[in-house]
Amino acid sequence: MAPTPRSLLYRLYERQLQRDLDPERLPRHIGVIHDGHRRYARQEGFATYAESYAIGMEKFEEFLGWCDETGIGAVTCWLLSTANLERPSEELEPYYEVLLGLFDRLETELAPGVWRVRFIGSLDVLPADLVAAAKRLEASHGTGDQKLTIALAYGGRQEIVDAVRDLVNRLDAEGVTGSDLAGHIDADALARHLYTSDLPDPDLVIRTSGEARLSG
Repeated sequence: MAPTPRSLLYRLYERQLQRDLDPERLPRHIGVIHDGHRRYARQEGFATYAESYAIGMEKFEEFLGWCDETGIGAVTCWLLSTANLERPSEELEPYYEVLLGLFDRLETELAPGVWRVRFIGSLDVLPADLVAAAKRLEASHGTGDQKLTIALAYGGRQEIVDAVRDLVNRLDAEGVTGSDLAGHIDADALARHLYTSDLPDPDLVIRTSGEARLSG
């Protein structure tokens, strides 16, 4: 389909914005919390949530393109929380289908050797075909200077529990036991056992619904 005058103008606008960016002031790590799909569907009068899910993923792919062009070093996106898993299957199944399509497209859209993709969260509770698609994407994008972390079936509290367990197991292996354990557990020690311990803290967090809260 031929580009419309509006799309051509938007591309010119994008290029101008990119030229005006100061590389020294760009964020190193952007966090994205996907939220508001259902509200958007109701607002727009969509017959199903699937339409808003698809629109949200298309915009996310566009956002990743901007990050690629501007050289953002790390992006972490929270696509599915553990709380979301409690929603009825008629809401979850269409979302899983949209995620399957997203992961398949990202295999070709993200340059191998440029983007490293990693999934975090309790993937074992998700449908097998979705987990398989996630693992394919990880396998095809195992190295790269730009890092995309995708949180699925993720909860912040569970990450803290996992970090404490890992830290205690390491200390135990080093012979630290009993009352001595407490003296070795602090914020810095825990930070080294978080899922994203190899990444800088996010400089910018975007919640797509516009709500000013983190959840998790």
